[in-house]
Amino acid sequence: MSNDVGVRLRALRTLKGISQRELAKRCGVTHSSLSLIEQGKVSPSVSSLKKILDAIPISVGDFFTLEFDSNGQQTFYSPEELVDMGSGDVIFKLVGAERRDRALSFMIETYPAGTDTGREMIVHQGEEAGFVLEGEIEITIGAETRVLAAGEAYYYNTNVPHRFRNIGDTTCRVVSCTTPARAF
Repeated sequence: MSNDVGVRLRALRTLKGISQRELAKRCGVTHSSLSLIEQGKVSPSVSSLKKILDAIPISVGDFFTLEFDSNGQQTFYSPEELVDMGSGDVIFKLVGAERRDRALSFMIETYPAGTDTGREMIVHQGEEAGFVLEGEIEITIGAETRVLAAGEAYYYNTNVPHRFRNIGDTTCRVVSCTTPARAF
């Protein structure tokens, strides 16, 4: 157990950008004691651990439940690793498509001139927000329609029928996030 505490403490200290000497100074524990704890050679008492964690600051409960890795799941993606979930000429590059436990769908959407999400309005449970990176996009949410340009954003309930159309003559790119994650 002391080894786990030491490994976690070193990871947290490093994550927070605090040197071992600085943390020792903040919490009033000797540098050598802190070093031995991080190496797993000494197991701190609960009160000593609390004193160290208070100097970071983090609660004892959060310290033991904080996750320091991505549980073996991919974290970073190159452009070629983004899966296209679009249809027709519309491109929806989904980040983290292989994650079965996704809580959201984060996408980079590309609408070439004259393309749209289809004649029929889309309806699904959740929320969606997006930001227009370049070009213009006509968005219809229920009875409301608006053309958004680069730098503008939207946020709506997805159980309201919606549709996206690029009525311009240049490509439009949007970054969006939908919850809950859609299976497509």
